[in-house]
Amino acid sequence: MADLETSPSSNMGNSNKRTWRSEAWDWLKTLIAAFAVVLIVHFFVFNLSTVEGHSMEPTLVDNEWLFVNKFVYLVGKPKVGDVVILKEPDEGSGGKKFLVKRIIGVPGDRIEIYDNQLYRNGELVTENYIDTSIEGMNYGPSVVEEGRYFVMGDNRHLQASLDSRIFGTVPRSLIQGRADYILWPYHKIRGL
Repeated sequence: MADLETSPSSNMGNSNKRTWRSEAWDWLKTLIAAFAVVLIVHFFVFNLSTVEGHSMEPTLVDNEWLFVNKFVYLVGKPKVGDVVILKEPDEGSGGKKFLVKRIIGVPGDRIEIYDNQLYRNGELVTENYIDTSIEGMNYGPSVVEEGRYFVMGDNRHLQASLDSRIFGTVPRSLIQGRADYILWPYHKIRGL
């Protein structure tokens, strides 16, 4: 009986196939891991958002890019003065439209607007980030409910800002994160 010998070239072909498959599998695992990390970062740590409209002027203007910190609200609560990204409370939008607003009142605060001035807990609020008085009707007094927030745009012309004067307080679940920085255009890079 003759012994069967395998030629070196046939062993090389099998080795190359195993190497190619092994390398492809390694690349696929790496891509899946990278995709998972990107998703985790996007949903729980930060993302970018673009300003649309004029409701936050003069602080933010149309087409600026914002760095939105989501992690900060996983470990803490929104505070008065925070600039936040939130889902529009109007059910007609299907929850797909996002707004950028400033937190004016937190749970337990009594908010009132009269004579074009904002009052929190009976005290006049001085806001150095706005350059206009509040236009429109008087509001309140109204106490911000537990788990909800009163938000307004920095542009206090009623027709320019869809905010809590129109849709009421917003639940914490609609607040997506805090806008910490303007990233674009590059000559406007700064913290908020």
